[in-house]
Amino acid sequence: MNSKNYLFVFVILFFLSCNPQKLAVQELPIERAGQQVAVLKAEIARTPAERNQGLMHRKKLPDGEGMLFVFERDEVVSFWMKNTYIPLSIAYITFDGRIVEIKDLYPHDENSVPSSRSVRYALEVPQGWFSRVGVRPGDIVKISL
Repeated sequence: MNSKNYLFVFVILFFLSCNPQKLAVQELPIERAGQQVAVLKAEIARTPAERNQGLMHRKKLPDGEGMLFVFERDEVVSFWMKNTYIPLSIAYITFDGRIVEIKDLYPHDENSVPSSRSVRYALEVPQGWFSRVGVRPGDIVKISL
């Protein structure tokens, strides 16, 4: 290959690496006592790389949208807001979809915000969305992955 071909390959690889893969999106109904409280459209972050990237570097996240972080097993998890511009709320969720707690997260805060117990999922949404739509601990997120 000549130098022009190497440059072309480098440029293509560079742009491919900068263009993140789109995550799968799923609608997540949230229920209380068998009645739907809200529905959220969530990107699904399953891999370590997807979970590590999360919502970093984004400038907006519309109400009714979020990101569901899926862990391989139940564990105490912790989140921080490095390189995150959007104020968020996070729900920590058990293997069966039950929300055990909701916490607020603040832009660029590098302090870890851990779950108080082992969970399988975490759901980030625009800050205050859970309270605006009436979602609270004890509600069930219907997750079908």
